[in-house]
Amino acid sequence: MYKLIAFDAYGTLFDVYSVGALANELFPGRGQELSLMWRDRQIEYTRLVSMSDPNPKGSQYYLPFWELTMRSLRYVCKRMGLELTPQGEKRLMEQYARLTSFEDSLSVLKKIKERGIATAILSNGSREMLSTVVESNGLKPYLDKVVTVEDIRLFKTAPQAYELLLTTFPIKKEEVLFVSSNAWDALAARWFGYDVFWVNRLNHPFEEIGEKPNFEGKSLSEVLTFI
Repeated sequence: MYKLIAFDAYGTLFDVYSVGALANELFPGRGQELSLMWRDRQIEYTRLVSMSDPNPKGSQYYLPFWELTMRSLRYVCKRMGLELTPQGEKRLMEQYARLTSFEDSLSVLKKIKERGIATAILSNGSREMLSTVVESNGLKPYLDKVVTVEDIRLFKTAPQAYELLLTTFPIKKEEVLFVSSNAWDALAARWFGYDVFWVNRLNHPFEEIGEKPNFEGKSLSEVLTFI
């Protein structure tokens, strides 16, 4: 049915909260709070960039995802009253560059490839940071393409971001299954016209606006049931 299974990267294939242990080492008792606030601010910055100038040629406020991630960390530490040293920032950013993949990410990609279906990442991440995290987790052989919004200078949920899959692969919308653990991402992809699998690991309710995902499961492995 599907010719392409496209995955969001951060939060879907890679655990964005796997930096929590190091954060807790640097800031005892505050690591989990920091990692949660860091992620929220990171996403908020991507939205500010795209919504403040949704120019089809790219936002004039665009900064690479790596830069936004670093600035988000600095903001959150100031907000929490934590002293972020240059060494601490370097360690946390290096850890973010090599986030741990979820335990079933590799096996799911392998099995999809065995079925002869194309695979891709569609991510807000910059090209270099995606290359690093993909290679450090051994996923590169099982991905046909790593597609980044870097070229259009607009972040998801801009429709131009989701359209990148159609300009990268010779396929139609109905031939794509988009997989994301982020409800906002799943919703925007659904609005764009893709079939969507929502990885709901924490058993959260879906958003109260828009269309619900076509499929839902508690792990990436459940994607295999629908292809």
